[in-house]
Parts: sequence; C-alpha cells; structure tokens
Amino acid sequence: MIFCISLRRKRGGIPLRLLNHLIVLNMYWTLELASSLDDAPWPATKEELIDYANRSGAPEEVIENLQELEEDNEIYESIEDIWPDYPSKDDFFWNEEEY
Repeated sequence: MIFCISLRRKRGGIPLRLLNHLIVLNMYWTLELASSLDDAPWPATKEELIDYANRSGAPEEVIENLQELEEDNEIYESIEDIWPDYPSKDDFFWNEEEY
C-alpha cells in the first residue's frame, strides 16, 4: 500500500524539501491473520487466494496483504511462500511427555 502525502507550504512554514513525502507501508502478518488462510486451496495464485479470503470472511488486513503480492501469475504452495517466517510446529517447544 502506498500513500503519498503532500504538505502545503505556509508562509514561513514547512521547507520545500518536506513538501512531498512517499510513505511505503509493507504488508505485515500475524499468526491470527495467517491462520485465516489455513484452509485455502493450496497451491493457489494471488487472485485465487484473494477470492478465497473474500469468500471466507478473512480480515481486511489479509486481503490487503495478498493484494500487495507482486507476482500475479505465481503459484503459491503454502503460507510459507507468502510469509517465510511463518512458524512451523517444530518452532514450538512442546514436550508432550511433561503433561
């Protein structure tokens, strides 16, 4: 998502170098957001994932994140292709023998 902010110059106010700023907001993922794609039809394209997210009632942030993916025709095999830091079951140190 890209926002362009234009500041108006006031008399004796904002310097010209600050007039036009470009702020780029990158997508962010959380476990809660990523879990809304658990039952997605993997492998899938960007458009298929957006369609699934819309139909399944995923949070708006998920749809925005998917729209920010650069490759339209790329096939994504799993959430790890979209969010490489997605924690796997091995990332949780759960010792079943203790409980």
